Amino acid sequence: MSAKPSPPVALLAERLRREDPDRFAMAMLAPAEAQARLVTLYALNAELARTALAARDPLIAGMRVQWWVDRLEALHEVPPPHELLSPLWSAWGSKAAGFAGLAEARRHDAAREPFQDTAAVVAYADATGGALMSHAARTLGAPDVPALQAQGRGTALTAWLRAEPALQPLGLGLFCADPQGLAALARIAVEAFGKAAETRRTLPRAAAPALFPGPSPLRFLDALILNRTPPGPSDFTRRAALARLALTGRWWV
Repeated sequence: MSAKPSPPVALLAERLRREDPDRFAMAMLAPAEAQARLVTLYALNAELARTALAARDPLIAGMRVQWWVDRLEALHEVPPPHELLSPLWSAWGSKAAGFAGLAEARRHDAAREPFQDTAAVVAYADATGGALMSHAARTLGAPDVPALQAQGRGTALTAWLRAEPALQPLGLGLFCADPQGLAALARIAVEAFGKAAETRRTLPRAAAPALFPGPSPLRFLDALILNRTPPGPSDFTRRAALARLALTGRWWV
């Protein structure tokens, strides 16, 4: 990190680097004064995703998600010592209570229930990855405008579609999994990215590190639309996309 982080944040940053290297890189591209906020936010997201899937029993998984909902809602006040909640509070203060919605959205994962239709997947993407991007971008000065919401939707849907082959055996894919349903979601993501690109001037360049959509999203989505096996992102492609973001500030696709 550009500025020397506190020991708890440094530990979270190292864990994030291993578990979510793209978001770690995004946090490192942000101004030094914002890095602790992004590291703690992204670390929370990783922990919530892991918590919802850590237990096979939906009841136990749901109880663990509820624990996070309760603890985050209580962040209007200083929390008891905790390896994640304490640095989250130090970075965000009482604003961290607003992250309870990120935990609420993970109840679906804990329940291990498939999505009944594409609209349900879109709502889930908006409440998880979309909301995460909104929190991150706003702390970098972005207003809550349609361009931000669209970029969040496109990015979150792309991430879900990339993960779908692994989610399906867990009961977390589409109820009627077929190429048509995945293609429909891919089209929604492409449309969202297009809307974000058209209205990109409503978002400041300073927010670019939080708006990264991942490597080659349109290439991946186009393959799904054409019912072809989508390419997986290589390490080179990922590094190249992040390098372009760092050099040009271009986040739209």
